[in-house]
Amino acid sequence: MRHLWSFLAGVVAAPLTWALIALGQDGSARTVTRWVEVGTFNTANLIQGAVYLGVAGILLGLLGTLRLSPAGPLAAGLLLVAPYVGLFVDPFTVRDAVPANWKVFGDPLPLVQVLENGTTFLLGVLLLMATFSIQRWRRWPSPVAPAPAPTSSDVEEPTPTDWSLLNNPPESDIKPPTLGYPEPDTEPLPPLPRRDAGSPWSAPPRSATKRDDAADSTTS
Repeated sequence: MRHLWSFLAGVVAAPLTWALIALGQDGSARTVTRWVEVGTFNTANLIQGAVYLGVAGILLGLLGTLRLSPAGPLAAGLLLVAPYVGLFVDPFTVRDAVPANWKVFGDPLPLVQVLENGTTFLLGVLLLMATFSIQRWRRWPSPVAPAPAPTSSDVEEPTPTDWSLLNNPPESDIKPPTLGYPEPDTEPLPPLPRRDAGSPWSAPPRSATKRDDAADSTTS
């Protein structure tokens, strides 16, 4: 469907552009010629011809640069090139086939002048070159749907690490570190185990002779 609409746009744009260029060129040429004759100028007289040429340039620019179907530039280019190519075959017949003595809003429409000076051939070749763009033959890519927003179930919870103790301290009280001496413990120490008589580390028993010597010394 896009090829059909592009083809119709090219068929309409080709003769319309031809007419606008004829009006703009003829108006600009007559205005400048008049300035030379009288030796003065008024730039307001050149606005009408510039508007015609500007609109023609916009039509050709849209047809040749927009990413539409190449059928439009191809059809418009062939329609503009064909009359000038016909001058090589039978120039008088082609020239007589072009309408003459037409007027638009009281201004003459010299279509033959645009054909004879080669303007139609130049613009037609430009449009034909636009059809060789590979991008024009491709379809527009379909828009990509945005990715759905992640839900709470899709979000992975962070795994606890050793650093989690900083945020979640244990319930038991932990004394802060200090550089001073530690406080003495007030709790009593447990009793030492009782020594056995047969332990090799225990003191040896006193001999009986020493006890007798001690008794004699006391009696004397």
